[in-house]
Amino acid sequence: MAEISLSRSKLRHNFEFLQNLLESNNIEWGIVSKLLCGNKLFLKELIDLGVKELHDSRISNLKHIKQLAPDVQTVYIKPPPRRSIRSLVKYADVSFNTDYHTLELISKEAVKQGRQHKAIIMVEMGDLREGVLGENLVEFYEKVFRLPNLEIIGLGTNLNCLYGVMPSHDKLVQLSLYKQIIELRFNKKIKWISGGSSVTIPLLFKKQIPAGVNHLRVGETLFFGANLFTGKTIKGMKDDVIITKAEIIELQEKPLVPEGVMQENPSGETYEIKSEDYGKTSFRALLDIGLLDITPDFLIPQDKNLKIAGASSDILVIDLGTNPKKYKVGDFIKFKLKYMGALGLFNSDYIIKRMED
Repeated sequence: MAEISLSRSKLRHNFEFLQNLLESNNIEWGIVSKLLCGNKLFLKELIDLGVKELHDSRISNLKHIKQLAPDVQTVYIKPPPRRSIRSLVKYADVSFNTDYHTLELISKEAVKQGRQHKAIIMVEMGDLREGVLGENLVEFYEKVFRLPNLEIIGLGTNLNCLYGVMPSHDKLVQLSLYKQIIELRFNKKIKWISGGSSVTIPLLFKKQIPAGVNHLRVGETLFFGANLFTGKTIKGMKDDVIITKAEIIELQEKPLVPEGVMQENPSGETYEIKSEDYGKTSFRALLDIGLLDITPDFLIPQDKNLKIAGASSDILVIDLGTNPKKYKVGDFIKFKLKYMGALGLFNSDYIIKRMED
């Protein structure tokens, strides 16, 4: 079986980098842990960092967090389905909301359970995923802020999650102005302006986050050190906190050009043959990981001389060229990962999960 591993020391390095960065800018933050798919081994590592707040989009994962650390504040980061309200109130201290009737149900359930639930109203800022439209926000707040056992602690937004609309200084100023309007209109203080996720962090380096934004939700940059504006690694951060490795199950020298009549493969791909490849060979390694586990585009070989030739459901094919490093059957090839690739591997029952120092 292939495996995915998380480095304890590199995780702590990135955590401390972000902690210092955000504290110096007077921004509170929570870790988005949904990547880990509720795995208690990895969640415990986050908790051991001393985090005070964990975010997830699955209530079952928040339940695991509460079992491990009852005092950690849990945040449900999408509008809740009504069928899950009872569990939401039990395991989530905070939830993102955009629907009045859902908040009514949350309020009633919170009263029933004798709990105080906190909510962040998500505001539509252009990416057209979840969010109350700006022109409806004051009316929406007026309807919900008096609901019993419910405290509106923030306004938030999600950007770059659907259409790729990027956060900007102007959008975050607009979000901050909504907060000011509501506070003046209703004489109520709102604790947080939650200005986005990892994609907002590059604005800190450009001094483009307005003072009113005092909260972020960070996952991808913690685990991958990623600057989501440039696609590069942030200077001073680690991009290999999480890696995967797969075993070579066959290694042979083979022609570069397939033989026979070619049509679409099972993935719907049609390969084009380069005329200069006729008569040439290379060493090809077959690995015990495939499309069932991960899309090859999400894999980055640590050995930069290797090329991904293709994949089927359970096998990944690597072009080793002349095989200068003398790989052999039984060896493992390591890969860095992109976020969505890691998400699929953590969620797979076919992948071994490990912690490393």
